Amino acid sequence: MHVLILGGTTEARRLAELLHGTPGLTVTSSLAGRVAGPRLPPGEVRIGGFGGVEGLTSWLVEHRVDALIDATHPFAGTIGFHAARAAATAHVPLLAVRRPGWVPVAGDDWREAGSLEEAATLLPALGRRVFLTTGRMGLAAFAALDDLWFLVRSVDAPEAPHPLRMEVLLDRGPFTLDGERELLRRHRVDVVVTKDSGGAATAPKLTAAREAGLPVVMVRRPPFPEGVREVGEPEEAVRWIRSRRTFPAAD
Repeated sequence: MHVLILGGTTEARRLAELLHGTPGLTVTSSLAGRVAGPRLPPGEVRIGGFGGVEGLTSWLVEHRVDALIDATHPFAGTIGFHAARAAATAHVPLLAVRRPGWVPVAGDDWREAGSLEEAATLLPALGRRVFLTTGRMGLAAFAALDDLWFLVRSVDAPEAPHPLRMEVLLDRGPFTLDGERELLRRHRVDVVVTKDSGGAATAPKLTAAREAGLPVVMVRRPPFPEGVREVGEPEEAVRWIRSRRTFPAAD
C-alpha cells in the first residue's frame, strides 16, 4: 500500500513517524519547498509542487498511490482543493488531517479578520508596536503602515514588499510561555497579529497576550473543500489507513 502525505506540518511529520516501518506500507511525504532547511520526516520525501490538479492527478496514478492524506497547513491555500479534485479524478481515497482552531477564553481580546489585508486595516486603532506572527508570506498587506513598528517572526527571512519599520526575528516553534512573555515585554508590543493556525506549538503567544491585556487580531481560516472526511489528530489518520488494509504482522 502506498500512502502520499501532503504536509510539512507537525501533524504530517508525526503521521509519517507513526507509519514508518510498517510492513507492506510505503509512505511518501510531499513538502511544498517554501521553507529553507525543512524538518524532514522519515521515509521517502519529495519537495516541490506537482503542477496543479493535473500534475497531482498524474502523480497519484503513476506512483500507484492507494491513499492520499492532506495534512497541509490550515492556511496552505489552494492545495486542499487541488487534493480533493485530484483524488476524485484518480479514484484515490482522501483524508484531511486538520488541527482544531484556537478558541478564545475569558480575558482574551480578539478581533477577527477575514484576511491579512483586513487585519492591516484594524491595526492603527489598536496599537503602535505590532508583533506580526503570520509568517514571511503576505507582508505586503502591512507595507503601507509606515506609522507602525513591526516585530516579524518567521522561519526564513522575508522579502520585499514589507513594512518600513520592521525588526525580523528568525525562529521556529514550539515556543514557551516564559519566552513569549519576555518577548512582548522586551519589545514593548501592544498588539499581536496571528493566523488561526491552531495547535500547541505557537499557542503560548495567545496566553502571553491575554496576561498582558493585549488585543489580538486573529485571521480566520480560509474555506476548505466540502465533502472531504476530516480528522484532528495523526493517530486518527493511522487508524483510517489501517482500516483500509490488513498489514502483515511485524516481527
